[in-house]
Amino acid sequence: MYAATVPTPLGPFTLVTVPDGILAAGFTEDPAVLLTELPGRWRERRPARRGALEPYTSAVTAYFDGELAAIDALSVVQSGSDFRLAAWREMRRVKPGATVSYQELAARAGSPGAARAAGAACAYNLVPLVVPCHRVRRSDGTLGNYYYGLDAKRWLLAHESGSGVQ
Repeated sequence: MYAATVPTPLGPFTLVTVPDGILAAGFTEDPAVLLTELPGRWRERRPARRGALEPYTSAVTAYFDGELAAIDALSVVQSGSDFRLAAWREMRRVKPGATVSYQELAARAGSPGAARAAGAACAYNLVPLVVPCHRVRRSDGTLGNYYYGLDAKRWLLAHESGSGVQ
């Protein structure tokens, strides 16, 4: 298990990886913060720090430099219910600059009417940005919640839409 931190306009973004992909990520400099949310088998391990973790760190840097698709092919390692795995997979299919509602996400994940479960999938997403839960909004068009705050969610959506940072 390895960790590296990338500077971004929203602050430090840390990635925790295992051989199969990104295990956790988030806007923090401390990988220990990310580990607390992981399943028990990972929680007690301590990642070795690296200056870079390729191809992950360069892809995140490229994303923030405007190459929005740079993060699309990155492998992630997530565990959860069948519905959560489907919801996370569907989040990755939402193109930069677009959003879907929790209800639309639920339907795409195979459970129409499970909007609350779609919201929970967003809340339990341990690989934000790469699994873009920031692209999910309420049915009324408002942003809903985001673990790193609504200002960060607005910034990411503006960055992806090309409308500039608000």
